[in-house]
Amino acid sequence: MNNEIKDIAARIKMLRETFDETEDNMAALLGISKETYIQYEAGETDISVGDLCRIAAKFKVDLTSLITGEQPKLKSYCVVRAGKYPQIERRKEYKYFDLSYNFVNKKAETFMVTVDPKNEVGTPKQYSHDGQEFNFILEGSMKLYIGDNEIILREGDAIYFDSTQKHAMRPETDKPVKFLAVIIK
Repeated sequence: MNNEIKDIAARIKMLRETFDETEDNMAALLGISKETYIQYEAGETDISVGDLCRIAAKFKVDLTSLITGEQPKLKSYCVVRAGKYPQIERRKEYKYFDLSYNFVNKKAETFMVTVDPKNEVGTPKQYSHDGQEFNFILEGSMKLYIGDNEIILREGDAIYFDSTQKHAMRPETDKPVKFLAVIIK
């Protein structure tokens, strides 16, 4: 695992211990096994953005703080210049670029996401997180899985959905897909 994942894992463990929370309770909060949660804290497995959002909400910290270790500072507005977006690599195929990382007390998380094609067959692992989500396809096309539904989205298409429903996405072609994702808390 890369150093970023290990750093995030260390921050999660520090928060849990600071607030005297148990591994069992954290696993229950995330809907995962205790063993998987222990792997999260050890930096041995990647953590979904949805689970990171749940952990941040549990401890009332900003997602940016959890991911980067730095506190957001801006209260009136936050400009992120083209090409200067902080990159969050959650999984090998996914690249998240945080478009509002330095704004304090956000009511939504905003990302530009690029997903590289994978040579997988079948439905990818689905995740869920609190809130609602809006996706707008900037380039390429993707298949979005929401529960048992499969929805093809192409450049210019948008979808708004209940993100407590299990969901996943995969590029529809052999080219990467780029989309705007807004997670409303």
